[in-house]
Amino acid sequence: MKNTVPQSILDLLGWRTNGKPNIADGASNPSVNIAKAVFEQLGVSRSTTAPGQTAGSRFEAAIRQTLADRLPLIDPLRNWDVGSREITHFVQYTHLARIREVAESNPTLRSSLGTDYLIKPDITIGIGTGPRLHLHAAVSCKWTIRSDRVQNIRHEGVVLTRHRRGRQPHFVAVTAEPLPSRLAAIARGTGELDCVYHIALQQLQNACNNNPRALDTLHELIEQGRLRPIGELPDVIARY
Repeated sequence: MKNTVPQSILDLLGWRTNGKPNIADGASNPSVNIAKAVFEQLGVSRSTTAPGQTAGSRFEAAIRQTLADRLPLIDPLRNWDVGSREITHFVQYTHLARIREVAESNPTLRSSLGTDYLIKPDITIGIGTGPRLHLHAAVSCKWTIRSDRVQNIRHEGVVLTRHRRGRQPHFVAVTAEPLPSRLAAIARGTGELDCVYHIALQQLQNACNNNPRALDTLHELIEQGRLRPIGELPDVIARY
């Protein structure tokens, strides 16, 4: 289990002025207590006043850069395209762009079809060049997890699966969420995504040692291969 937390992500962690970690739900004592234990293991001492939205966008950028740096080192023979593109940019989904063009010229058709299939994942990883760029993987980055964010992730997974013409891309989520029950809300499911990756999984396990219910949930997710440490993500994307 690769538990090294990238420095770019460590730099985002901090204590708020109320003494609570910035990954915790301040209204939930279990969330705060677990996050504090994680921070103590990671040696987080910096304070922060950055709003959650800022942390979320910086988190996404850090994950994207980590993948852009690591993938060419693991497999230098592939042409890696790491960015954030609408899925219509990729071979498996170019037909959706044509559907959009037709629908935009017909209000009735546009209303019937909707536009919920025109998604732009937080991170897209393509292989190939030019017009033959295939979507190899998509990553949903969630600093923390709330019920609405779970549904957004599931929707992206459903679109990537149902609307593809060609091979199924990897679809994963990366998060810093400290509550195992909320991690389970994403990781458990019917195959909308491959796996959830946590920025500090070993530290999270240690933090839950005195909470049998939370620890049991973590063990279930890990044993089933639904929850993994972020250090494994580049290798999984590059080698499978």
